[in-house]
Amino acid sequence: MSTNLPDHKDYFHLFQSYGKDLGSIYAEPDDDRYALLFEQVIRLLIKPSQFNLSLPEPFRISAQRYHHKDPVTVAHLSDPANRHFMLCDLHDWIMLKGGLELQRQAER
Repeated sequence: MSTNLPDHKDYFHLFQSYGKDLGSIYAEPDDDRYALLFEQVIRLLIKPSQFNLSLPEPFRISAQRYHHKDPVTVAHLSDPANRHFMLCDLHDWIMLKGGLELQRQAER
């Protein structure tokens, strides 16, 4: 991570380490292949940063509740399909918030 306060680059590089296109992760098999990615994303989302505040509130709320072991949230996100859907949505947001530009720079 570049700083203690996550920004789009931190998320982008984390997603990139799992493959080039995670936009369709929701369609992946319901296994634990992306469980570590999910846990890493949760750790980024719970940190206070200007970038995190720019993300839709449901991402931050879900991450906080999961981190604090809210039973309903933990039960919901224990299903890999629900984790994949959240990761896919977050990936799309990150790409819109600067990830596409980072990807273009990397391809040059």
